[in-house]
Amino acid sequence: MDEMNMTETVRLILDLRAKGWNDTDIINHILFIVTGEEKYKAKGAE
Repeated sequence: MDEMNMTETVRLILDLRAKGWNDTDIINHILFIVTGEEKYKAKGAE
């Protein structure tokens, strides 16, 4: 799998902010994607 470059990462963060996500939720979402650790999974996510 290819890794995201910095431009793609910034676009993801800005898009999530535009959708009303706060910075803590954004960071936890990224941590969940990278680590797969359940403690970072969004509440209510299936």
